[in-house]
Amino acid sequence: MKRTVAFSKNATNLFFHVLTRCNLRCRHCYINPAQHGRETLPLATITRWLALFAGKSQTTNVIFLGGEPTLHPDLAQAVRSARRLGYQSVTIDTNGYLFHDILARVTPAEVDYFSFSLDGASAPTNDRIRGEGSYAACTAGIRSAAAAGFATSVIFTVSRDNLDELQQMPPLLQTLGVERFFIQVIGVRGQSARGTAAAQGPAGPQVSRQGWCQTVPAVAARAAAMGITVSYPKVFLDPGEPFACAGRVACNYFIFPNGRVYRCPLCEDYPLHSLMIADDTLRETGGINEAALFQLDIPEGCVMNKLIQPGNLAYDEAGRPVYRVACCLLKEELSPD
Repeated sequence: MKRTVAFSKNATNLFFHVLTRCNLRCRHCYINPAQHGRETLPLATITRWLALFAGKSQTTNVIFLGGEPTLHPDLAQAVRSARRLGYQSVTIDTNGYLFHDILARVTPAEVDYFSFSLDGASAPTNDRIRGEGSYAACTAGIRSAAAAGFATSVIFTVSRDNLDELQQMPPLLQTLGVERFFIQVIGVRGQSARGTAAAQGPAGPQVSRQGWCQTVPAVAARAAAMGITVSYPKVFLDPGEPFACAGRVACNYFIFPNGRVYRCPLCEDYPLHSLMIADDTLRETGGINEAALFQLDIPEGCVMNKLIQPGNLAYDEAGRPVYRVACCLLKEELSPD
């Protein structure tokens, strides 16, 4: 199986947002132009910024994102730049519309995976979240990519809006010929954070601990039994299970068009980025930022979760957390038997 993004200890991933423009307006989109910029990066800038991270590890995976990255007219050339610079794997995350005839402009030898965002097993559910017609476009895009010889994966962001359809996803993915399934937990950021008080409450988008634990691991096991490799965040740690922060044990970089580089996606609505690209130079930012927060140990587990989206926490009568929340970038992976 080809390589792609790895959500594990010691992994190095570069999540490169080459633009923030998109043709869809998804309910849970995390893009925040006020914090991330509105630019479409020129190819020359993309190549120079790729070079800044190319030497950090011989096993760095690059993931091109947006917005919708296939809206970038030079995405194919950006892929080739990444290959020339020696990145271990190249993935394109897409909503499935596949603009600029991208499947004809790159080859399976250049792109390891096309990863498609699909948030429902049916058009009514997916389109309610992502926009009318997006289910048909995405499933058609998956079929076209597979027919052209590309490996495909699907990203499903679990929320209250679609948890009930998660169980229907494994047979759909098997029918579509999808090789990998990434189950994600929704974060209270971007569009999901609008009306933050309501977003944190029982009517917000996040799934309850009971709903997550009863559904997600079982669906992941079922998908793996059907021949699909599955990655999902545990979210809620078992009693006594140690907490680990990807900011300490892995290297993840989230680059945005305005030059901000985050290490933790939960911080992306705030100027907490620990790195900045200025004049094509990668610099550390000063003051209190995410890097300082990574070093804190708290009873709730993830510091960023406690600060930014504490609505998924619970406490006993003595004020002690009932459970701890795991790092969203360190995930469980199930491989087919």
